[in-house]
Amino acid sequence: MTYKKEFAPACDRNSRVILDVLCNILSRTESVLEIGSGTGQHAVYFARHLPHLRWIPSDRPGQLDSIRAWSLEARLSNLMPPEEVDLLDDETEINPVDAVVCINTLHIVAWQGTARLFQLVAENLLAGGIMYVYGPYRYADQLLAPSNESFDEWLKVRDPVSGVRDFEAVNQLAIEAGLELQGDIAMPANNRSIWWQKRGV
Repeated sequence: MTYKKEFAPACDRNSRVILDVLCNILSRTESVLEIGSGTGQHAVYFARHLPHLRWIPSDRPGQLDSIRAWSLEARLSNLMPPEEVDLLDDETEINPVDAVVCINTLHIVAWQGTARLFQLVAENLLAGGIMYVYGPYRYADQLLAPSNESFDEWLKVRDPVSGVRDFEAVNQLAIEAGLELQGDIAMPANNRSIWWQKRGV
């Protein structure tokens, strides 16, 4: 069967800067589940540059063919077949892993999907494991950058359930999932890299 590759310019723009962060925080990690893999570009890029990791892409059913297309072309032994993970499906389950990576997804999926993600992390991220997210966030003590205000408005017009998320609300979900905040750093284009570690080491 032939699969068609999709392409997202944003993935090309942010891959290198995200990789720089992942190299530091996933140096002792073995298995990574990527939530919301989209086109599959990130999965191939990170699996190629982080060969010590077993990279597991995932997304909703409609995205899996593009991920398969990128994966089949790359032929990387550490890149696993994509798994179906729909955060809006209460029946969705994931296998235990020692890291979860979620890039530019939380502002797209409905809030209930974000809550479901952290529930899955609470149940399946191994002790000492890393949960990493990338994207734009609001902070209670900071004004939202004009570009992110415009982006938030565009997201809500496109789909009212989407929008730039409040960091404090996301962090509260993380705390309830047994995670401790380890880092929150500024990235290009007013994005953030944020990561937590699962308690119990």
